[in-house]
Amino acid sequence: MTTAQFDPAATIRVAAPAKINLFLHIVGRRPDGYHLLQTAFRMLDWGDEITLRRRDDGVIVRTTDIPGVPPESDLVVRAARALQAATGSTFGAEIGVSKQIPMGGGLGGGSSDAASVLIALNRIWGCGLSRQRLQEIGLKLGADVPFFIFGETAFAEGVGEELRPLSVPPAWYVMVAPSVFVPTSEIFSDPLLTRDSEILIMQAFATHTTRNDMQATACRKFPEVAEALSWLSQYGAARMSGSGACIFAPFDSKEVADQVLAKAPQGLKVWVAEGLDRHPLQSWVV
Repeated sequence: MTTAQFDPAATIRVAAPAKINLFLHIVGRRPDGYHLLQTAFRMLDWGDEITLRRRDDGVIVRTTDIPGVPPESDLVVRAARALQAATGSTFGAEIGVSKQIPMGGGLGGGSSDAASVLIALNRIWGCGLSRQRLQEIGLKLGADVPFFIFGETAFAEGVGEELRPLSVPPAWYVMVAPSVFVPTSEIFSDPLLTRDSEILIMQAFATHTTRNDMQATACRKFPEVAEALSWLSQYGAARMSGSGACIFAPFDSKEVADQVLAKAPQGLKVWVAEGLDRHPLQSWVV
């Protein structure tokens, strides 16, 4: 959609892609309790879809019901209100969310939804905020939100907000979603969690042995995660994303990934997604 074709009063649909953490190391802890990380974020060509329509009365309305998530606590509503507060915009929005990304899965669903709302409303409302300013607003909503606004594969540090572009090979991923919700806070608060991993240099990370420092804790606390990891590890270098629960393994072609998918046990949610180098809305903001 070009700027010339763009009608700010129209109902639009935008993508909110899932992400995976190619690795995730915890390298320290700030005085305020936040953990310091090093990770590599990559988006997938699969995720949620957001529907937006501008309102002229300033009211923010979520038009779809999400079980267990009241509108006032939903990141899409909070993102819209944060943009209003930052810009003084008198516009409102109707926001619908078509969920595919599992909650508590480590795939960044809520953060991606919030980022797509910020990017899209920034345009629909004519706010004109820069990418950097949107990332600053997004960070107050969640540590993963700035990455989706950054909009490309990234090496991340800090709490996840210090981002640099990263080039990685094309890949197809077999994704597994165990039937369990993993609360991020429960993993971060575990006394046995590794918090002192060696700090890596971005240029050399591909040659280092990496891991997800949260994986062992999640597997110990949630047997469903351990079982999914064990199954997928038969076919590739399986790893947990984020704080869990979802597991992924990379493959060089869709054909090979589909072969693994065909071997999935009945009852286990498994699918194939391609790595995505650029966010679908990256051109909407500068």
